[in-house]
Amino acid sequence: MNADPSLDSAVREWIRTTSRLLTVPAVVGSERPLFLALERELRSLGVEAVRYDGYLVARGARPESATLSAHADRNGLECTGPGEFQYAAFASRISNEAARQSLSWQLIDRVAKRLPDQAVRAYDPWSGLELGCGIVRSSEFCPIRNNLVFEVEGLDHVPVGAPLAYADPMREEDGRVSAQLDNVLGVALVLELYRHGYAGTALFTAQEEAGRSWRFIAEHFRRAGRTTRELLVLDTSPFPDSAAAEAQDVVLRRKDAGGEFASETVDRLEAACGEAGIRHAYKDALIEEQNRARAEAGQPALGLGRTELGRVIEATQGEITGATVQVPTTGYHTSAETAHRDCLAGALRLLAEVLVLELAS
Repeated sequence: MNADPSLDSAVREWIRTTSRLLTVPAVVGSERPLFLALERELRSLGVEAVRYDGYLVARGARPESATLSAHADRNGLECTGPGEFQYAAFASRISNEAARQSLSWQLIDRVAKRLPDQAVRAYDPWSGLELGCGIVRSSEFCPIRNNLVFEVEGLDHVPVGAPLAYADPMREEDGRVSAQLDNVLGVALVLELYRHGYAGTALFTAQEEAGRSWRFIAEHFRRAGRTTRELLVLDTSPFPDSAAAEAQDVVLRRKDAGGEFASETVDRLEAACGEAGIRHAYKDALIEEQNRARAEAGQPALGLGRTELGRVIEATQGEITGATVQVPTTGYHTSAETAHRDCLAGALRLLAEVLVLELAS
């Protein structure tokens, strides 16, 4: 797909920015170091950046022309006692009780299996200063804490409250990039759009992995006294293997478990895909197709899932709505989440089409 040299150059710059930002820790609930780095990046591009509690707002020359959103946090661990480390997204400091009580055994099992032998680095949540490096050795579910508790070698000295970020760098092989992509990939994409003339607003939110970032999006629009049906939320979308992920360049949705998205905005994205020859799929339609097959096999149905946008729509009763643009990936929520360069090119080209941007080098 990617034969345009200008598009190829923009994708390469997006990947470089993603790799650079991966060196800045941003564990859910302790995102301040990344927000500071983003302020510097944005100001170097001539974009106004204003930080609030829980989110950063970037404003281009025409801030009301469009609004993008990307969540800044990533998964990791948190030191919750002497030599005790819990999964940060489930830690009571940031996770609401309802979410903690709804944790499924399937989710707990997936997290527990992903992390043994994971390299981590502890950091000061205020400055980002590294406090030490270690290796996750094992984990077990603690019913008292209602969370996973991890054994981490080499970090017994870190203070309570210190976050532990995954330490693996980005890797590139066979046209694919692998790293803890969710959601630094979306953050870096916004910066790339500003480089190519995007003049609207962008929101970078904290605590998405704990299901709380929607509050910051809603707060932004309340501060501005605005509603919208054109919010574009950037993210990744998980698939079980490369063949399934790379069957499309971008993933759209018409709905999730929280509600229907703005049909006119989704239709605009679909039309742009058609005009630019970008392969797209609807995640909700894929899930519904799977559920028909599961019903025939007597298996339980899969849920539509809950996205950040769906939570915003639900909480604001549809006053703030829009659509999502997601990059299909494998290895979701690991330090080896993988996306094909063609999918990156598709997402970048789609957003350039709908935001009327030139990708000239």
